[in-house]
Amino acid sequence: MEKVAFIINPFSAKRNYQPFLNELHSKVKNPLYYISESILGTDEFIQNHFAEIDIFVAIGGDGTISTVARNLINTEKILAIFPAGSGNGFSNETNFSKNLDELLEKINTKKSRKIDTFTINGRLSINVSGTGFDGKVVKEFEKTTRGFKNYIKVSLKTFFSYKPKKVKFLDEKYQEYDGKYLMVNIANTRQFGNNAYIAPQASKSDGLVDMVLVKKFPITYSPLFAFRMFTKKLKDDNYITYLPVSEIEFKVNTTNWHIDGEFNKIKSPVHVKVQPSSLNILT
Repeated sequence: MEKVAFIINPFSAKRNYQPFLNELHSKVKNPLYYISESILGTDEFIQNHFAEIDIFVAIGGDGTISTVARNLINTEKILAIFPAGSGNGFSNETNFSKNLDELLEKINTKKSRKIDTFTINGRLSINVSGTGFDGKVVKEFEKTTRGFKNYIKVSLKTFFSYKPKKVKFLDEKYQEYDGKYLMVNIANTRQFGNNAYIAPQASKSDGLVDMVLVKKFPITYSPLFAFRMFTKKLKDDNYITYLPVSEIEFKVNTTNWHIDGEFNKIKSPVHVKVQPSSLNILT
């Protein structure tokens, strides 16, 4: 298969990438692939093959996809995905499945479309990024063996001890929203992953992101919050505020963030900016 490269994160999905590689070899003659050892290694592989490759396939979770995507921003190169992460939020939202035949058919068809991405203090995000409670959860979650059950355990343990963070907006028109929040999310797509829809109305092609402000709610509200999140019914109420924005700047008294599910340190002031139609993705 010419003009296609496969980039594999060997640490995704419990490090079980060999079945994918075996299947790839059985269906594609002499595939060009790279088993990534680091972000730098992935960047170098893409740059070394950039001229002759049209489609770069990321095999991994949202963090892997984001690493590949940042090399393709504002180019005609096409991103494709074989989901192999724990949540697979972005691949769910872009209609990629764990079916290699289906992926190869898409590659042969070679249809693509442009979608939005955004930056947080210059760092690329393609899906959902956030700070506050979920930033802390991601930090603690990375100390475990991952998996949905561990995510729930870490989330519950963190919820009871977590103190809301102060958010202060620099633009006067948003200062009515200054306050303390359990979490702040910036959503380019609708879900974190595992079909947990934090921003059901978000669109990856409208030039906007949804800023989701969640106040700390009583434990009695938790079942309703969870039900709405998993049924795409979260909406503005006493605890949740949605702000569709193309650009926004604010301060928050924590540096703990997750960008597409990967823990990051980000200092205030925080500048969020949408990059409209910046990523070419296989359809």
